[in-house]
Amino acid sequence: MAPKTAKSSGSKANPQKQSKEFVLKKASDHNVRFIRLWFSDILGLLKSFAITIDELEESMNDGKGFDGSSIEGFARHAESDMRAFPDPGTFELLPWRPRENAVARMFADIVDVNGNPFIGDPRQCLKRNLKKASDLGFTFYVAPEIEYFYFQNSESTKTLDRGGYFDLTPLDVASDLRRETVLTLEEMGIGVESSHHEVAPSQHEIDLRYTDALTMADNTITYRLVVKEIALKNGVYATFMPKPLKDENGSGMHVHQSLFKGDKNAFFDKSDRHHLSRIGKSYIAGLLKHAPELCLVTNQWVNSYKRLIPGYEAPVYTFWSKRNGSSLVRVPSYRAGYEDGMRAELRSPDPSCNPYLAFSVMLAAGLEGIKHGYELPDSIEHEVHGLSEAERKKKGIELLPQSLGEAIAIAEKSKFLKDCLGEHIYHSLIENKKLEWGKYCAEISNYELDKYLPVL
Repeated sequence: MAPKTAKSSGSKANPQKQSKEFVLKKASDHNVRFIRLWFSDILGLLKSFAITIDELEESMNDGKGFDGSSIEGFARHAESDMRAFPDPGTFELLPWRPRENAVARMFADIVDVNGNPFIGDPRQCLKRNLKKASDLGFTFYVAPEIEYFYFQNSESTKTLDRGGYFDLTPLDVASDLRRETVLTLEEMGIGVESSHHEVAPSQHEIDLRYTDALTMADNTITYRLVVKEIALKNGVYATFMPKPLKDENGSGMHVHQSLFKGDKNAFFDKSDRHHLSRIGKSYIAGLLKHAPELCLVTNQWVNSYKRLIPGYEAPVYTFWSKRNGSSLVRVPSYRAGYEDGMRAELRSPDPSCNPYLAFSVMLAAGLEGIKHGYELPDSIEHEVHGLSEAERKKKGIELLPQSLGEAIAIAEKSKFLKDCLGEHIYHSLIENKKLEWGKYCAEISNYELDKYLPVL
């Protein structure tokens, strides 16, 4: 994967501290007529409603009311009245909309009828966890590598090419799609490090530049929409489904992450043989220990577990390394010995997760490791699939959940997950996933019909 620095120049926490007055002037200067207020449900699916420019100032001051009872995981009918407060720092024009009578978007924070941050809002959940880090003096930086597929349409998995990893040939017919996507992201103020063809046919990756976790969660939601909008504009379909092709690699969202204290990378220790500080080691140990519990958030769909199987470059076991491509956590060595290159890369999440909740649980797991002084086991640079269960247990290596059902069962016993997400999101998510798992288990697949019908 593409190298990254732990914190790129210009990647400050909350980089767009735009005032309400600045937003109103920018909207006037660009002839903005409509503003879409964006937020996500607990599954990370983008929700939106539009206000006119005449409502913008009042909405920034007092919020805009809406019915939350129909939003997945938000509220029951008896407590459905909510208000969305647009975040001035997230005002951006939508480049794919007409310039005349332009359309902008703003992410909104959701509050309840009493004016308190709504406990079921994923963005508020991330803010709560970021405050815990801030109280310890840390700023949490992340940079995801987000993979996806282009197909000819949404009704099939017919690919656009037969290209492979890093291919730059006529086979990679989506180069122009990636180029237009990157330019659109940058026009919206989202920094991009690199883009390329991935391993599977018609699979692609665009890597976003490091920034603080809240900004990156907003950027990830925006990224997914931009990829789909540009694809639709060009007559094709883009999907972040984790495993759409049976015999090919699935799509992941490897998340590079680090903690900073001021301008100092808290993960770095020049004197350590891995250049990892005590804080960095305990943080990674926290990711490893709580990884099975994270899966309900980082890998939330039935299809997610079709990706987490041996042989397709996705992690299956809880160990870390510097070079082992099947490790759950990798400490990249592109810039070994340099403070700005020290970070941990969690490789299990997939691109269809809710980034607000995913970044929340990653940070919470790492902070648990720091708080309790978890010991980091030795790195493993050799293949582990061939080890027996007893050998893996001796090395402290666990197996990640192999199905959504297993992930639910682990999450139901997790006090850590409940404390991180809050009871409202925790119980709503488990309830939602139980329904999905139950419906999936009741389905009769083509595999079953092909295998059993002729012989039973």
